[in-house]
Amino acid sequence: MSRFPLTRLVAAAVVVTVAVVGLASGWRAAASFEQQMRAQQQAIIALQRQVATLQSRQRADVDWSAVAAAVEPSVFTIDTGDVLGSAWVAHADANGSDLVTNFHVVAEAYSAGVSTVQVRHKDSTVTGTIVRVDPNDDLAIIHVTARLTPLSSVASRPKVGAKVMAVGSPLGLDGTISVGVVSGYRSLDGSDYMQFSAPISPGNSGGPVVDEEGHVLAVASAKLVGTGVEALSLGIPVQTACGGLVVCDRV
Repeated sequence: MSRFPLTRLVAAAVVVTVAVVGLASGWRAAASFEQQMRAQQQAIIALQRQVATLQSRQRADVDWSAVAAAVEPSVFTIDTGDVLGSAWVAHADANGSDLVTNFHVVAEAYSAGVSTVQVRHKDSTVTGTIVRVDPNDDLAIIHVTARLTPLSSVASRPKVGAKVMAVGSPLGLDGTISVGVVSGYRSLDGSDYMQFSAPISPGNSGGPVVDEEGHVLAVASAKLVGTGVEALSLGIPVQTACGGLVVCDRV
């Protein structure tokens, strides 16, 4: 037999071997690329989780000083001459401003036929007129001719555990804040209340309880007292006040 066919056969075998080696090399490269892509995808997922965690922590760390600075200009001290309370601006237009407070803050004056109260903010005092009252829900509306900055109110109740801040004038100390959480919802003596843990004192009545964005959640109204009793504050849900007694600016 001639050597040439054998040579051609051997050469063909070499070509096949090279082809096989080439395919194997291509497969390894593809596998390596897929591994790199999977590693990159895993790294991206890990980074996304880290970003989500940081954003969650940022939301949890509320800057209450900034919230207080934004809310405080809309919160006022109410002085009837015998009683001190708090109020907040629910609505304002060209005709003036409507402030929400508790009826029990103005009840004595109102029952005596007095329709005006002093509305104070820091060193400024204006006269306000009691225009509407709701003794059953312990609410009253005071109107002033000045156009003030209103606070926005939420349309729905916050969840239990949500962070809140009470703003008002306990013992006449205007601009006082305290921070807590929504503790629950209660029905007492036929009225609905939002229970919260931010401490309040006499003079806080009528002041707003706001969320971390400064939106009004409730009207601070009362607290449960007794030996060993702490942080059991009660507020009238803002939806009660905005349901007909006053037109509120909404979120």
